[in-house]
Amino acid sequence: MTKAGRFEVELTRGAEDDLEAIFDYLSEHRSRADADALLDAFAGKIEALKQFPMRGSVPKELEGFGIKEFRQLLLHPYRLIYRVAGNRVFILLIADGRRDMQALLERRLLGR
Repeated sequence: MTKAGRFEVELTRGAEDDLEAIFDYLSEHRSRADADALLDAFAGKIEALKQFPMRGSVPKELEGFGIKEFRQLLLHPYRLIYRVAGNRVFILLIADGRRDMQALLERRLLGR
């Protein structure tokens, strides 16, 4: 951990792209206010990871393979998938949980 007992949180390029695509979609199909509100909600989840990175659960799709180093936070219907390494938290994926998460996780996290 860092000196203040806090972790550094970093969004990978893929997670940044995911967030941008979600924001753009909501802005276009709902409203800019809804997109901004969702972005604020994600920011709150990300901020909480600085203090409590192990609070998330292991994604069930990965746990079935015995892979437990990835964790997730839920912001219905979205899932924020991350990994803790030392004093750093890497957000790897932000996706709508209604998608084929098994295939998405295998492709983006496991390179299958």
